[in-house]
Amino acid sequence: MIIAEIGSVHDGSLGNAKKLIEVAKNSGADFVKFQMHIADAETSKDAYNPSYFKDEGRFEYFKRTSFNLKQWKSLFNFAKSKKISFMCSVFSEKAFDILIKLGVRNIKIPSGEANNLPLLEHISKRKKIKIFLSTGMSSWKEINKAVKILKKNKLILMQCTSMYPCPDNYVGLNVLNEMKKRFGNNYSYGFSDHTEGPEAAIGAVIHGAEYVEKHITFSKKMYGSDAQFAMEPEEFLKFCKSLRKIKKIISTSVNKNNLKPFKKMKKIFEKNIIAKKAIKKGKKIKLSDLDFKKTKNGIKAFNYKEILGLVIKKNISKGNVIKMQYF
Repeated sequence: MIIAEIGSVHDGSLGNAKKLIEVAKNSGADFVKFQMHIADAETSKDAYNPSYFKDEGRFEYFKRTSFNLKQWKSLFNFAKSKKISFMCSVFSEKAFDILIKLGVRNIKIPSGEANNLPLLEHISKRKKIKIFLSTGMSSWKEINKAVKILKKNKLILMQCTSMYPCPDNYVGLNVLNEMKKRFGNNYSYGFSDHTEGPEAAIGAVIHGAEYVEKHITFSKKMYGSDAQFAMEPEEFLKFCKSLRKIKKIISTSVNKNNLKPFKKMKKIFEKNIIAKKAIKKGKKIKLSDLDFKKTKNGIKAFNYKEILGLVIKKNISKGNVIKMQYF
């Protein structure tokens, strides 16, 4: 299942947000994901400011780019009309409660909120929603605590590395395997990808990720926190196709004893037995009498030992196909 992370790359434009939903759907994504930021409910004005906000503070950015309730309803209904599942990250209890009232049933707990135990406890009371828990900056002790709180919910554990973009040596696909060992089949598992390119996500699918999240943007040159490492529409389309292809490859088994798919190719490419030289009637066949070439019929080279020592009952010219009825 592919999650197209729009985040805040829409920069507060409802039109951009809806167009990105269309792009995600047309690319083959299963989910479109936003982030509900309510500045007053999640941050103070003097909080640390990420480096990518140079011209405005984070508080002001959230204020400027946040949608009102009417706009959120519009986005939710637009996604529904496009038949793509709607998901949203929450950064406060207030945001969570608004989304639940809207009818959103796919909730993402972002990495920065995984240690916000009061928020997790609040979310855990809703049993009929899917909860995607990102673990991008959490230790195993912290992950265990979060899972304990959410253990009765429909939980998807997401391996993630909170680095933007994420270097190859910090992708941590080993964590997916470790999660399965620790928590077993009680939950589903996924990968939130902050790398540049498709390789990490493909590796995650091979490691058993059932959900893959990737950022999407109109252009890597857009303003904001995510655009520079997100995928542009054409790139995201290829990304989705690649994931579908690798999933099909690793999910399909081949029976090497079933040669039916190769029947035609075997006729074209495999070799049969012909006479290396003229062979007279009554001669016992030796390996030195035989040659092996592609022909339309005859005895397979694979079975050559079956005719060694047999007596030929007719003269065969050099280069002619040797058949079983000749013995």
